[in-house]
Amino acid sequence: MSPPAQKVFDDALALPADARLHLVEQLLASLNLPVSDEIEQMWQQESERRAAELEQGKAQLVDGQAVFNRIRGKYQR
Repeated sequence: MSPPAQKVFDDALALPADARLHLVEQLLASLNLPVSDEIEQMWQQESERRAAELEQGKAQLVDGQAVFNRIRGKYQR
């Protein structure tokens, strides 16, 4: 990563989560990637299903850092 890009990345990490999410959405939109309506609909249904499972107590949130730590521990050599 170039030094200017690294600075932007480091600055972005200092933002609150909602601002980072908004930034990611804007960056992805700037790529002008083709979007399939069918895929978008499927993701929306999946996210609604997952949210319902959380609300019903059928699923629990797991801290992202804990997940990454577990993966690193599993695959470290």
